[in-house]
Formats: sequence, structure tokens, C-alpha cells
Amino acid sequence: MDTAMPETMKAAAIDRFGGPEVFRVRSLSVPKPKPNQVLIRLDTAGIGVWDPEIRAGDFVLSKGFPQVIGNDGAGTVVAVGSRVRRFRVGDHVYAYTMKGGFYAEYVAVNQDEAAHIPPGVKRDEAGALGAVGITALAGLDGKLRIKRGERLMIIGASGGIGHLAVQFAKRLGARVFAVASGGDGVALAKKVGADAVVDGHRDDVAVAARKFAPDGVDAALVTAGGSDVDKGLAAVGDGGRVAYPNGVEPEPKVRQSVRVQSYDGTPDPDLIEKINQLIEAGPFHVHIAQTFRLDQAAAAHRALDVHHLGKLTLQPSAS
Repeated sequence: MDTAMPETMKAAAIDRFGGPEVFRVRSLSVPKPKPNQVLIRLDTAGIGVWDPEIRAGDFVLSKGFPQVIGNDGAGTVVAVGSRVRRFRVGDHVYAYTMKGGFYAEYVAVNQDEAAHIPPGVKRDEAGALGAVGITALAGLDGKLRIKRGERLMIIGASGGIGHLAVQFAKRLGARVFAVASGGDGVALAKKVGADAVVDGHRDDVAVAARKFAPDGVDAALVTAGGSDVDKGLAAVGDGGRVAYPNGVEPEPKVRQSVRVQSYDGTPDPDLIEKINQLIEAGPFHVHIAQTFRLDQAAAAHRALDVHHLGKLTLQPSAS
């Protein structure tokens, strides 16, 4: 590690599992990158909708306290391990790892869990790209195997995963029927390119979907749960496919003639490479609803329960 590197950093850490109040800004040691890791000075860290479950101890990703959660973010490479060949000090990157550590000024990740920030994506937006981008494309490409010309329904199209899924699906050649949340959500889904958009809280999704695809949509990606999701999925045609990330509740239910699959959006270097290729194909938007300081981590987690579009982020104080 560079001798000029600080020994300590600020982090929004937890000393026990519990509610948002367990966050404390702590002074912790700056991670030392292993041979295959890069050390990133973070500009932005993403706040995942699953982060409260990790904070509460429902999913334990690492042992011991103090613990720093957060799975994705973006910043500048400030040190590289001896086996790293893909990155150099000074590179601007975004990253996604299941090991946590992003609610801090610095994080060390394996080089396969990082990627150069593609042209057209701002550095603060890139901090919200990794986890939701991987999850969106893993569903579209890995599970649904969307083909050019297919008619795709995206439920939760104004959320973090959903608004990226709309853009990826259009680049894959699909016609997109988007189910968004609220008037502002409808506007966002239209902005990012959906062919047709309805408000899932006000409109009859099944009727609108049948109008969009009279013989049924070919596939559906469900990125948000709700009591009316299954009604909307009735518009999937016989032989169609449905995919949803694990954690969507209640789990979608479909008739026997429709295939439904759940999946995890886990870090994958091939998917990261494809994400960058798709982004570079044209204008791309990563929507940040609100950004919080490290000492506002508790408020950020409470804000997850309030209607918002896209994704929330933290901004560490490192510069």
C-alpha cells in the first residue's frame, strides 16, 4: 500500500444487529488489499433494499463487530494487489461484492468484482450501478433470455433494479411494458425508454397489458412485490417466462402453463462486462433519489420505507 495512504478511515458501522439506530460513525483501519484485490477510495456507496435485513442480522455476511455493510459503490483505485492486472492506481471504477464494506471511505474488493466506469455514467451515479445492474441483467439475460422483438413486462420499473432493466431490455431489442409506482414513477419509466407504462397503484395492469400484447406478453421480470402482482402476471401468455430476484415478496404465482424462476443477483465479471457494453450503446440514466452522508446512515435506511424512485446512496467524506 502507498505509504501516503491514511491508516484509518471513517465508516458507518454497526456494533450489533438491530434497527437503524445501531449505526455509528467509527474510525476503522483502512483495508489492506490482498494480492488479487484493488483498494477503492469511495465517492458513492449504494444503499440496497436488502441492506436493512443484513443490518438486522437476517442475513449474516460476515462475523464479528464492528461490521461495515453495503455491497456496491464507485470511486478511484488508490492501491492494487500484486496479482492485479486489470486496473491501475487512478482508475475510476464501480464495484459489487457480497462481502460488504461499502458504508465507508475505503473498500477492498477482488478485481473480478470491479469494472471501469463506462463513458456516459457519472461517478456518483456509478455508485448505484453495481448491485442493481447485475440483478437486472441476470434476470433479463441469464434467466429470461430475452430475444429481440419479444414483449416484456417489467413490474417495479421505477425502482432501482427496474429502471435499469427497462434500459437493458430496450438494448436487447425487447418491447417493454412497464409497471411503475406513482405519477413520478410513470414519468421515469417513460424517460428511460419503456414502450408503454402504467401506474401499478391506479391502473388495471392486466387490461393495459392485454392491450399492449393481445395474445399475452412473452416474459415478465418482477422486481417489486405487491398484492396485485399476480393479477398483472395473468397477462403473460401460455409458454411465457417469469423471473424475480430472491427477496421479492410475496413470491409471484402464475398458472401452470407459465414458467417462473427465482434467482440471485450475484457478482459476475461476464455480466459486468456486458453491462458496460450495453451502457456504451447509447445514453443511459442511473436515477439517484437521494444522497446521504455517512452520519445519516440511519436516516437513509428509514428512507427506504418511503416512496422513492431509483436508488438511495451514501456519500463518504473522502475526496
